[in-house]
Amino acid sequence: MARVRIKLNSVDIKALNEIVGMIKEISDRTGVLMRGPIPLPTKKMKVTTRKSPCGDGTATFDRFEMRVHKRIIDLPAEDRVLHPIMHLKIPRSVQIKIEMKE
Repeated sequence: MARVRIKLNSVDIKALNEIVGMIKEISDRTGVLMRGPIPLPTKKMKVTTRKSPCGDGTATFDRFEMRVHKRIIDLPAEDRVLHPIMHLKIPRSVQIKIEMKE
């Protein structure tokens, strides 16, 4: 049976968990076995910049960090599950990728 793998990633963990909860609710409502959400390692991107624009003065730095959270969900490729998932309102901060697997 064909399966669907949904990959979600976002910098906003609350929005990501909200979308995962909606997908869980759809699978529970339709009675389909869902595998996941499987949390993948969080990527941390760090940038260090100098505070002073001219370079003079004490060496003070700003440190910025962005974290990208990822989740994977596996579902069977059935119309009754995929149709409601396709019509979900997904925030701009959440990227979603849907792949078909055999």
